[in-house]
Amino acid sequence: MSVVVIQFMTLDGIVSDPDGSGGTPTGGWAFRHGPETVAGDKFRLGALLDEGVLLLGRTTWELFARLWPGREDPFAARMNAVPKLVATRTLTDVSVWANSEIVDGDLIDAVKQERRDIIVTGSLSVVHRLVAEDLVDEYRLLTFPTVLRDGRRLFPAGGPPEHLRCLSAEQAGAAVLARYQRA
Repeated sequence: MSVVVIQFMTLDGIVSDPDGSGGTPTGGWAFRHGPETVAGDKFRLGALLDEGVLLLGRTTWELFARLWPGREDPFAARMNAVPKLVATRTLTDVSVWANSEIVDGDLIDAVKQERRDIIVTGSLSVVHRLVAEDLVDEYRLLTFPTVLRDGRRLFPAGGPPEHLRCLSAEQAGAAVLARYQRA
């Protein structure tokens, strides 16, 4: 089992509100670069998406649950079919999006007990908890040529250093997809 974090990110490390759904003044920065940069399996998930499980925080799950079930392309079919774990303290019913279930008990314990590969998308509070417990094995970051200077960061100031090894980097539309693994 491995934990793979996927994120849209700006050059200065901001990950918040890439699609504008959060209503922030700078939101929507990723989608300004056109669909060829954000559509489909840009994170090269392949078999991970077919055999693994998505782990989502409540806010990301609610956004995706409104978005993905209404789409009918091959990537949407995979997103709708993948098992989904929802880390939430407030939701009690996640049946609106197929194959979703609420994480039972402690998030960290659930991750440690999961046998499938885990893909975490968005869900910054979940990512920060996993990072704090040293549970992230790989980052797949789609970095956009945008500098916001303000917003929530994937790696906030004040945390311990994290040394990674670059597995690959390739252009994906206007962005660059880079894969990093623990050193």
